[in-house]
Amino acid sequence: MNSARQKEHAAAHDLTPVVETVELVKKFGSRAVVAGLNLRIDHGECVGLLGPNGAGKTTTINMLLGLAVPTSGTISIFDMPLPERLMEAKMRIGVVPQADSLDPDLTVLENLIVYGGYFGLSSKLARGRADELLDFFALSRRRDEIIQHLSGGQRRRLLLARALINAPDLLILDEPTVGLDPQARLLIWERLAILRRHGTTMLLTSHYMEEVERLATRVIIMENGKTIAQGDPHEMVKKQIGIEVLEFTDSPDVLDQIERQIDRCGASTEREDGRLLVYVKEPCSALESLAINQRHVTKRPPTLEDLFLKLTGRRLKDI
Repeated sequence: MNSARQKEHAAAHDLTPVVETVELVKKFGSRAVVAGLNLRIDHGECVGLLGPNGAGKTTTINMLLGLAVPTSGTISIFDMPLPERLMEAKMRIGVVPQADSLDPDLTVLENLIVYGGYFGLSSKLARGRADELLDFFALSRRRDEIIQHLSGGQRRRLLLARALINAPDLLILDEPTVGLDPQARLLIWERLAILRRHGTTMLLTSHYMEEVERLATRVIIMENGKTIAQGDPHEMVKKQIGIEVLEFTDSPDVLDQIERQIDRCGASTEREDGRLLVYVKEPCSALESLAINQRHVTKRPPTLEDLFLKLTGRRLKDI
């Protein structure tokens, strides 16, 4: 193939989504856990799939992996329809599950080599990739230890290494840093950021909003099985929350008075348990003066968590 045709072929390849679902529905009894989901993930994206418990995130992932059968709708991965070409698609997918599924009877190195065999890798090739991955995830010194001797952070890093043993074109991450201390979480974030910069396509679910803000190039927020918002996380926060957040803490009467005074500033507000949250869209001198004269006020940058809670609510829901 000449260079011109190669460029044309590559461009066509990039236009084809890695993952695409059309009107995807999954019902358990009469309840639709996923209700007409249209999902598209393009090459090189890291898509953060967010939502409260019961929003349909895990069910969506299970359908992508063939662990649950859709009630209706279609799924294609690498332009291959599922379930017809599921096994072929799964050979190009790496999965980091939320639950620890490492083999306790094998060493760190053996866990990687054996898992590589499931993808048809020779022992030599699997060992070579395992050596590289153990070095990448700072586990080389633990290569001959059994799983029980690893810390929680080391086990999560090994799960990530295992998910990459087949050099996947799509990496699915289900709460990759759940339960980890800040140091272990930071190391994993650094490694995932490197993979993202090198073009690895990722689908990430996480309840750590900071994690999603750091890694995701696009965020999809689900509720009741449907997409309620999506886009670049930083642009979404700026558009829907604003440029900063002021938190006033005081009695209900004082908060009522503050809310009336800032009405002309064009800021949106939210009340919760003795707090008034003010989402500032643009600079307002009246609001600045009011904040200076209040003792119990905190000013901070807006976050993805602010957006998430604004869209999905602050209260737990009975699902």
